[in-house]
Amino acid sequence: MEQNGKKYRIILSGGGTGGHIYPAVAVAEALERRLGDGVELLFVGAEGKMEMEKVPALGYRIEGLPIAGLQRRLDWRNLLVPFKVLRSLRRARRIVRAFGADVVVGFGGYASAPVLRAAQAMGLPTVIQEQNSYAGVTNKLLARRARRICTAYEGMERFFPADRIVLTGNPLRGGFSQRGADRAAALAHYGLAADRPVVLVVGGSLGTRSLNEMMKAWIASPAGAEAPVQVIWQTGKYYEREMRAFLEAHPAAHVRQVAFIDRMDYAYAAADLVISRSGAGTVSELCLVAKPAIFVPSPNVAEDHQTKNARALEAKGAAVVVPDAVCREEAMPRALALLADPQALAAMRDNIARLATPRAADDIVDEILKTTGAAAK
Repeated sequence: MEQNGKKYRIILSGGGTGGHIYPAVAVAEALERRLGDGVELLFVGAEGKMEMEKVPALGYRIEGLPIAGLQRRLDWRNLLVPFKVLRSLRRARRIVRAFGADVVVGFGGYASAPVLRAAQAMGLPTVIQEQNSYAGVTNKLLARRARRICTAYEGMERFFPADRIVLTGNPLRGGFSQRGADRAAALAHYGLAADRPVVLVVGGSLGTRSLNEMMKAWIASPAGAEAPVQVIWQTGKYYEREMRAFLEAHPAAHVRQVAFIDRMDYAYAAADLVISRSGAGTVSELCLVAKPAIFVPSPNVAEDHQTKNARALEAKGAAVVVPDAVCREEAMPRALALLADPQALAAMRDNIARLATPRAADDIVDEILKTTGAAAK
């Protein structure tokens, strides 16, 4: 449907990682549910980054910018960055003008900076969605002229103008819900027994070396061989061959190893406890499905934002944080101790459930439409 007979043209920009892409897609889906044929969407990403493949695969149009970030180590490619920024700003202005955008929404990542800056210079309303508890540099700079800043955590006034902050939570795609998948079906999917607790160990689609080494050490230990638990272990595609070879040498009937989880709803439904990284999307998913978590934050992310995300939940009694440097020795023993303490586990489950934001995508749509003068119906 069209609101007030107008068709809204909205640009969504963000990428580089799934943590920036999928929130943008979740908002795109919510806009289409709300407005139907009354909205036209355009994504803007960075050339060569994963959004240029993932977004079209989901049926959305995308334009690419030749933007790139600084390499953390000395690298000759850093000399090209200023030229790529200037080219990206010029192209972003052309894209915004040619599309006739009513509003531009940024989700972080390289591409969002030039396209939001171009929109702001043209006097167009802009909206920012910040997924983490510690704001990224790009969003802090762009927030000065943004109309709305949608955040997932409280206390973001230290980064953004307080009068423009709206606490919405992180938007998730429709595959996740508070009701969750059927546990019996999930256990059957993995061939797991109903009378033994289940730990889900997940480190992202590519895998995480630290969590894989943790699992190897635990499986090879007497404690791992005798533990009264079952484990769904997502090793990641990058490590699949190595971890399969390890399991052939160290058979573990109580461990279900997979390279990639295609039914995350089943994995969550089967799990009594989750050990994972603490990217913003993962944290939001765990809040929504109310799963107690042991977070092992990645030490290799900008501004150490995963640690800040995890500590924010730990402070509310909703999670336990184990530093990456000691996860090999400490994470599984902490998991087993929690599983042996039903009261502590139940308290964590209740506390993390209180942090869920199931309407995040729709609330962000409300804020986007407010900037255009449309009533959010």
